[in-house]
Amino acid sequence: TPQEYYLETKHSPRWNKPLFFASTAIKNNYVSFYLMPVYMHPELLQGISPELARRMQGKSCFNLKSPDEKLLAELAQLTEQGYHKLIEAGELPTP
Repeated sequence: TPQEYYLETKHSPRWNKPLFFASTAIKNNYVSFYLMPVYMHPELLQGISPELARRMQGKSCFNLKSPDEKLLAELAQLTEQGYHKLIEAGELPTP
């Protein structure tokens, strides 16, 4: 929808069904980014910046009130690491 974007995988060999990967939601005062790999593999959060950690809500959600290039770049890197972690763990097929 114009307010939400949801991304799931085609198929997870481990779970034998599509796997939720990430989503975004535009709220009144912020944008939420949900990243399931950090919920499934919390070790991915080791080493994230204190600035990004302060924007965490729960175990896999990041809330941003305004665009911040540094944080967006860090989220992009974390998203890529999560993708590779799911492949490594056998939860996604090798591309």
